[in-house]
Amino acid sequence: MTSETIAPPATEVTTDDRPRLSHETTRGLRCRNCGREEALGPSYVCPACFGPLEVTYDYEAIRARISPDTITARPPGIWRYLELLPVEAPPPRGLAVGSSPLLPGARIGRELGLEHLWLKDDTRNPTLSFKDRVVAVATARALTFGFDTLACASTGNLAGATAAAAAAVGLRAFVFVPADLEPAKVSHALAYGATVVRIDGTYDELNRLCLEVADEENWAFVNVNLRPFYAEGSKTLGLEIAEQLGWRLPDVVVVPVASGALLTKVAKAFEELALVGLIEPRPVRFVGAQAAGCSPVATAFARGSDEIAPVRNPDTIVKSLAIGSPADGRYALDIARRTGGSVEAVEDATTAGWIRRLAATEGIFTETAGGVTLGAVDAARRRGIIGPDDEVVALLTGNGLKTPDARLFGLDANGSSAAQTGLTPPIRPSLDAFEEWLSSGAWSREPVGGLA
Repeated sequence: MTSETIAPPATEVTTDDRPRLSHETTRGLRCRNCGREEALGPSYVCPACFGPLEVTYDYEAIRARISPDTITARPPGIWRYLELLPVEAPPPRGLAVGSSPLLPGARIGRELGLEHLWLKDDTRNPTLSFKDRVVAVATARALTFGFDTLACASTGNLAGATAAAAAAVGLRAFVFVPADLEPAKVSHALAYGATVVRIDGTYDELNRLCLEVADEENWAFVNVNLRPFYAEGSKTLGLEIAEQLGWRLPDVVVVPVASGALLTKVAKAFEELALVGLIEPRPVRFVGAQAAGCSPVATAFARGSDEIAPVRNPDTIVKSLAIGSPADGRYALDIARRTGGSVEAVEDATTAGWIRRLAATEGIFTETAGGVTLGAVDAARRRGIIGPDDEVVALLTGNGLKTPDARLFGLDANGSSAAQTGLTPPIRPSLDAFEEWLSSGAWSREPVGGLA
């Protein structure tokens, strides 16, 4: 069993070591609802039934071209799986995305009652989230389609990823975000030169606006008119997990759910790996993770319903998952059910507690979505969805520097300064002052490290 331990630096991709396809292994687009086929292009909705379009591949051609040896001989990053992505060649410029480490989570695993826990640490991508993966694929397609502007509707992480990708390849960037988005994420997008359009409304409201803007301005919206290609980038997480486990699959994967696309595409990655002969097929349980303040998929799962009722006014600190009407929600729900998994709703105080525990036990500072993921591991473990001997992979999709204050949520407002922030009042620069401070116990970090 192997795992990467160091993520590659965010540097330009050179043309000398990029794999290329001598012919397309991508067939086209197909409606997930009615099966209608469409040519490759900046289109995301079926003209017949208005269902979502997704990319299709020639799996026989792919099977003849790749093997574990051909992939491992390539440089790190998402383009090592080029045949399974809807791109003929990576762009000549771009950020080094992917090949994030799969780390053993032994200490946090013991707290969760698990002997075999892996942490897929995507906090180390160029803009500190998994969104760099999906944007890289969408950007490659935007260039081939001739767009001059890259745009997105974002709950936060996508804004920075889109802005950085556009800067790296020389496109303009416009990012649309809710007005109450965390300041760190807004600043991140601005740093790369993007125009940030703040919308006084929910994510679902600004997403509807972006549908109109995409048609009116003819911009490449990564998660609107380029959505079929963008979503395929999520598969690379699943492809890397299988490779890092020695070309095999775990028992359980726990995935944060916003639109639901990440969960569905990791499942698609596992299916495609088996189709092209890179792994032996085996059942994998999928557990989805949502914040309780915006949990339409988890609510439908708990009720045994196939209908996902939209959440009109999300109320959660987990803004990166606060999509009230998830586009891929019913597909994620179906996968969780038919694989024997679940979709769990996690309270904000519990989310903050797991952020603190992960940092204190494994040295990984995750943003709120990662806290939700660990909360879902705990909930599924307690309900018997996950067994103590299962091999579990938990996806940590963003860095805690994106949501620095979230770790303190739910702590006692009447507690000490140390309990609230981890900081104690400054002391005089003398050994006597230090010894007095040390013996007082004011330095204790337990409240910050512990669960709420």
